[in-house]
Amino acid sequence: MASSSAAAAAAATCAHRSPALAGAKAPARRHAARRVRLPPLPPPRSAACPGLLQTASCGHGNARNVLAKATGESPAEATTEFPEIVKPVQELWDKLEDKYAVASLAVASIIGLWTAAGVISAIDRLPVVPGILELVGIGYTGWFAYQNLIFTPDREALIAKIKGVYENIIGSS
Repeated sequence: MASSSAAAAAAATCAHRSPALAGAKAPARRHAARRVRLPPLPPPRSAACPGLLQTASCGHGNARNVLAKATGESPAEATTEFPEIVKPVQELWDKLEDKYAVASLAVASIIGLWTAAGVISAIDRLPVVPGILELVGIGYTGWFAYQNLIFTPDREALIAKIKGVYENIIGSS
């Protein structure tokens, strides 16, 4: 009898988890829905990093304060480099006569790059095309290397052509 009561107790404890395995009916739920407790929130930043200045507050503060503390410069000295970087761009912008055309070209090029990225992404999602394009790229690379890089006269002609294009773009000085 003790073994049958032990088997019944085991069946009752397993029945609420998987009634199919225990071969018995699932007992009625006696407990209300269990509440799930979330972990407590971390302490505020000022309490998490005591002893630091409020402006730096654990690395989440103003970037100039972090830069000044890391380099030993004051924030005024750290920002003096920014105009030096932008100065050539401002001078070039001031020299332009048709700023509207340059701005339109910049916007058109950004839209073109965005469109090209979308087209490439769409082609990449097709099942067979990326593999074919990879084979075409490998074949063209091999052909280019054979035509221009293997033999010395061809290599020198390629270098001369690259230098000529470079001088045309940059301008000979």
